[in-house]
Amino acid sequence: MADNKQQVWFITGCSKGLGRDIAEAALAKGCKVVATARRKRELDDLVEKYPDTALALAVDVKVNDQISEAVSQAVSKFGAIDVLINNAGHGLLGAVEEVSDAEARALFDVNVFGLLAVTRAVLPVMRKQNSGHIINMSSISGLVANPGAGLYGASKHAVEAISEALMKELVPFGLKVSVVEPGPVRTDFAGGSMMLAEQIADYKDTPAHMLRQHVTDFSGKQPGDPLKVAQAVINIAGSDVAPFHLVLGAGAFEGVRDKLENFAKELETWEEVSRGIDYPGESFKF
Repeated sequence: MADNKQQVWFITGCSKGLGRDIAEAALAKGCKVVATARRKRELDDLVEKYPDTALALAVDVKVNDQISEAVSQAVSKFGAIDVLINNAGHGLLGAVEEVSDAEARALFDVNVFGLLAVTRAVLPVMRKQNSGHIINMSSISGLVANPGAGLYGASKHAVEAISEALMKELVPFGLKVSVVEPGPVRTDFAGGSMMLAEQIADYKDTPAHMLRQHVTDFSGKQPGDPLKVAQAVINIAGSDVAPFHLVLGAGAFEGVRDKLENFAKELETWEEVSRGIDYPGESFKF
């Protein structure tokens, strides 16, 4: 892969938040960046500041033609795509029962199917290069689901599964995959980027509604520093020792560790039942 300072990055969801911070950090390091957002005008300042190394393009990840055209323009201008950052996405709060089909589908259209569409468009370029690094921006919710954010967690669980399979599928082509799982980060994610399901009165004072209130009250006070998240992404991009999982934030780290410890205990407790359903002498290792 190209030297870090010469890498070509393709980043979705760059109008604000982590996408914008990652784009600016990569440009400041000397990388070439294809920054995409639904409204291209929101990226004009990046091109003004970095006219030779920034390319701003209008891309809605739900529109395949826009994705294909953007990838074509990226390769035409910079000759390669070394790092793909699948960042575009939004949140949704509501108990599982409260979330409508339309809200769930709209969430998955961006967080899952949008990621898939961009990845499929970029992979032929990376396979031809025999190099590349896909970094999928997930969430602590992709590893630890919480009441009141079940559908959002489901979309990020899907990103985790897609990323794990992709990592194994792309080894023969010399490509790498990482998935980043931040905890609460001080961006507008809990504000303008958050969808809210219509509440059902019976859930009042239950964990689902308490989480919604907590997220709202916490907006602007999250412990995660978005600039440090961006730098962490910069540090792993293209690295030979890049992790598959990158959990960011002390709370996220502790939450994942607690889940793994509890899972291990439960696995051991039910080991006899788990092993007991196979035909005698037959097994399959995953």
